[in-house]
Amino acid sequence: MGRSQETFNKKEKEKKRIKKRLDKQKKKEERMANSEGGDLDNMIAYVDEHGNLSDTPPDPANKTKVKAKNIEIGVPKREKEDLTIERKGKVEFFNDQKGFGFIKDIDTQEKFFVHVHGLIDKIQENDMVVFEIERGLKGMNAIKVKKVK
Repeated sequence: MGRSQETFNKKEKEKKRIKKRLDKQKKKEERMANSEGGDLDNMIAYVDEHGNLSDTPPDPANKTKVKAKNIEIGVPKREKEDLTIERKGKVEFFNDQKGFGFIKDIDTQEKFFVHVHGLIDKIQENDMVVFEIERGLKGMNAIKVKKVK
């Protein structure tokens, strides 16, 4: 007959695995015994009318009705801008070699891209200009740019 395949080392590893499993079970039972939670009522949180979390339910008298059609999902639609209005601005940056730059509107402080094809007069940085805008592929572009003398 052959020798048993169970060696001392295998027995020790099995004892360690069993001890580890029992310790884990013991810790789990301790956590369950010491936890304050337990039932659903202790775990519920409410949101008040200001958006803050609280443990008391909101007052039904303060409830307001919201119509589903008034809820806007996504980016709100912008009002149609009159693009033909002549705007005043200042050239923030312009690169003659590459043929583009940016104009900052004086009233709204918005920056608009300008290309050399949208110029009527030659411009440089810090020039005061008047221009119109149009929608481009990546945003609003300044066109019909004239230098103010």
